[in-house]
Amino acid sequence: LVPHLAPHTIVTDGGSTKQDVIAAARQTFGAGFNRFVAAHPIAGTESTGARAAFPTLYRERKVVLCTDGGSSAAAQQQVEFLWRATGAEIHRMRAVEHDDIFAAVSHLPHLLAFALVDMLAATPAADTYFRYAASGFRDFTRIAASSPEMWRDISLANRVALRAQLAAYRERLDDFERWLGAAGSADIAAIERAYQRAATARRAWQRHIEHGEPMPKLTTGGTEE
Repeated sequence: LVPHLAPHTIVTDGGSTKQDVIAAARQTFGAGFNRFVAAHPIAGTESTGARAAFPTLYRERKVVLCTDGGSSAAAQQQVEFLWRATGAEIHRMRAVEHDDIFAAVSHLPHLLAFALVDMLAATPAADTYFRYAASGFRDFTRIAASSPEMWRDISLANRVALRAQLAAYRERLDDFERWLGAAGSADIAAIERAYQRAATARRAWQRHIEHGEPMPKLTTGGTEE
């Protein structure tokens, strides 16, 4: 794009990772980097391509701007105006914070959904498993129908933060494995406490998303012995 940009041209993006994009823009645009604004609309479905668009796609959805890299105030204002015109609400955060958050709440869930479907599809009993899979499997794995190419790139671009979240998730799986086999019998209390914490957090998040209720302070729910 560089040879075709006028001195006043503003460039922005809509990608799911920000540190790598900002670094690439800084290297590419040089002195014109202050006209680049890193953005990430938090919207969409498992469908991809222009045909998956619809008029209210961004309405009342969050758009994150990561401007800690040095975007000019004028460029930020113009990009913010553009997103507000779609009905979106603007949030700002540092790029490193963005990549950590979305490794946890977006990139890891996609990896887990892809991994589960891939694991079951590779088993000799795959036909039987899928024949009896119902709403729980549908809801958990919906995002595994997303673009493999796009999610390959996102996973690689944010692999440092994603691996950290994957390690934390593996530790919690180890907790459940220990509780299920504790002293030859399941640690029913530990399992129920974990399920209760998760159910409370999930319901609070749903009320926050659907009704705008503030998120309460959740218990830490650390590893239990």
